[in-house]
Amino acid sequence: MVKDGEPLVGGHKFVFVGGKGGVGKTVIAAALGFDATLQGKKVLLASLNPVHSLTSLFGQNLSGGRLVSIEGVKGLDAVEVEIEDIVRDYKTKMTGRLREFFRWAEVPINPDPFIEVATTNPAFHESAMFDRVMDLILEAGGNYDLVVFDTAAVANAVRLIGLSKLYGLWLARMIQSRREAQQYRLSLSFRKEKVQEEIKKDPVIADLISLHEKFTKTREIITNPKLTGFYFVTTPESLPISVVVRFIKMVEAFNIPVGGVFVNNVIDAADASSDPSGYLAAKVEEQRRYLTMIAEQMGDKVMGYVRSFPSEVRGVDALKAVIEDLRSYRPAI
Repeated sequence: MVKDGEPLVGGHKFVFVGGKGGVGKTVIAAALGFDATLQGKKVLLASLNPVHSLTSLFGQNLSGGRLVSIEGVKGLDAVEVEIEDIVRDYKTKMTGRLREFFRWAEVPINPDPFIEVATTNPAFHESAMFDRVMDLILEAGGNYDLVVFDTAAVANAVRLIGLSKLYGLWLARMIQSRREAQQYRLSLSFRKEKVQEEIKKDPVIADLISLHEKFTKTREIITNPKLTGFYFVTTPESLPISVVVRFIKMVEAFNIPVGGVFVNNVIDAADASSDPSGYLAAKVEEQRRYLTMIAEQMGDKVMGYVRSFPSEVRGVDALKAVIEDLRSYRPAI
């Protein structure tokens, strides 16, 4: 549990919030960011979810992929990353790289079909989003004390972050392959001592090396438990719990440090006592079994609980109530 006077995310500088769809990831991510500002931190809240909720949560327009200061919260900026814009820009960059590759390789065929395949494959959206995440980590990270990423449903989030490991292997292999091809081609035209000089001039190799360096720095940050934590959100229900348990193992397999678990939408026994129908009392008993399961399976990873609110969480005051619950509310199990 979090000590008084400390941010809910401890000393982490980069926080990813994931979980099954519909468990309240955006609310928890916003609360974590808001809480850090109350501790004097400067925070960026970035939504990576294709279906953005920050605009309605804070009641101000955050669309367009731009950084916006949140009204009424000193030190909190937010951005809703627009996936279509990211994919379009990434496709332009990748198209340029591939055309340059074909030009320098002197391949006498039309590269357009190859470019179309490369930029429409199923992993292209994840690659484009990860490229944006790298930018936010390396660029925005220098301007903020904390960056909180509100991710898509956990399966997408794990693919996104797990992609970093595969991405590095792919880049290293691409650089090596390009060097070998260029060395063979140039050796037919230049003396041995001149070949290495010409290889260094290859814009494709230079671009790949720059990208690999960018990736390497990001990967070092993402896998550093002192800097980064992946926090999960669940509700006291069977499916969300099983999803979190399964994906904690997946995240750890990629060497991504798990920061903890937050349990949302807990029906409090005191609230149930005022319901004459008995429905809420029955739900409390049902949830108590799942809360016990969470405690048994996740143990000290559980960082806090949030009660079920009578209406949707909207605005700064509602987020303050969420923060108060995360810090002090503990359901009877």
